[in-house]
Formats: sequence, structure tokens, C-alpha cells
Amino acid sequence: MISPVSFREEIRTNKFNTSTAGYCQDYVQANLVIVPKEYAFDFFLYTYRNQKSCPVIDVLEPGQVKSALAEGSDIRTDIPKYHVFKDGVFETEVTSIESYWQKDFVSFLIGCSFTFESEMVKSDIPLKHINLNKNVAMYRTSIQTEAAGPFAGPLVVSMRPIKKALVDKAVAITEKYPQMHGGPVHIGDPAEIGITAIEKPDYGEFVEIAEDEVPVFWACGVTPQAAATEAKLPLMITHAPGHMFVTDWTNDELLNRK
Repeated sequence: MISPVSFREEIRTNKFNTSTAGYCQDYVQANLVIVPKEYAFDFFLYTYRNQKSCPVIDVLEPGQVKSALAEGSDIRTDIPKYHVFKDGVFETEVTSIESYWQKDFVSFLIGCSFTFESEMVKSDIPLKHINLNKNVAMYRTSIQTEAAGPFAGPLVVSMRPIKKALVDKAVAITEKYPQMHGGPVHIGDPAEIGITAIEKPDYGEFVEIAEDEVPVFWACGVTPQAAATEAKLPLMITHAPGHMFVTDWTNDELLNRK
């Protein structure tokens, strides 16, 4: 298996630019949100009030580009794809944000469910999107997050079809990782959380739900991207859904961290 350092180098040199699901499975992956310092406190307060969807695992000082969780990393180049929002509107998708970088940028790394996915796979819980080399399906819900300053909006969830006989096992595994969204927020009928077209995810790619499976929904770190449209910040940068920052932090280190 490729090491996180080598994987980040492949991303930095544009040798890898797809979803990071299923890669470096023993290592913690993270979502990214970058805001100008002026808005950093409000965003931190937003994450505090919405820890299920926005569990912060690292915050970089204004202008800092190296995360303490990844040796030699550069937050501007080490994610396969970034999304750039201007005045709350999605502007473009890029593979580097060096040309957008500002000295007052504060970067937040937020826990990602790809971490507990690797533990589910090890525990013989099949995950279709990984087996089919697809990005996990993500949906905006009718559940509203708690606002902070200009940040507000709907909770975004990721969905995985789980064998009915394995749902309790999946719940138990994911509940061990509160810093990676923890246990599910909903199991079963998607309409109950405002999802009316399960076959049309807002982000990622749909996978079929078989008769012996049930859709299981976890809070998702794409939630801040929904908040970006509400906040209407002059400039806000995030990861592209499914395209994560891979750290040097192992899943076991996370699980045993005090």
C-alpha cells in the first residue's frame, strides 16, 4: 500500500486526481475548509455547534500551509481537487489553489467518514462505491444546521447501502469514531430527512440499493460547502466532495488518542 507521503506527492504532481475513497485505508483522511481570518472565528463556532458534521481535527494558523498531521504537506496542492466559492457562488474546480492563496487564509481540516470505511471493510462489511470505484453518494437534507455568524444551511449526509444483517455492526464500528462523524444520523427511508430522489445525489455517485440492503446515512464534511452558499463570503475554498487530504495519522492513533 502506498504511504501517505508518497500519495500526497502523486497528488501534488497531478499523477492522481480522482476520489481518495479506498486509498491509504489505514490513515485518517480529512475534509478541508479555508476562509479569510476575518471569518475564522465564526466558522470555528459553526463547527463547534455542528460537531457531528464538522468535527475539526486540525486548524492551521493564518497563511500556514503545512498541517501538523502530515509531514512536508502543503494544503494548497495536496488535495486532488478543490472547489472555489466567490460571494457564496461556486466558481470553479481546480487541482491547486496556489494562485488563490492569501496570507490571511485560515485552514480547517475536518474529520472524514473515509476513515471508518476502512474499518468497515476490514470487518467484512461490503461498501459498493469502493468496489465499483465510485465516489460515495452525498445528499443535502431537510435537517438544518445550527447557525453561527454568516454560516448556516442544511446538513449534508453520505449514504452507503448496508446489508440489513450488518447494519448493527456498521453502527457499532462507526460510533467508535466521533471525530470522523460517528454513528449514522438516519437509517432507512430517505424521504424522512428530505431526500426525495435517492438515485440523484447532490454530490458523488449513486449506487443501487439491493433488496437485502438498507440505505444508511452519516453526517458529512461537505456540509460547509452548503453553508458557503449561505455565508456569501468574498472567497471560500474547500475540497471537492470525495477528494480528501490524507494525513500521516493512522486510524489506530486516532482511536487511541486521548
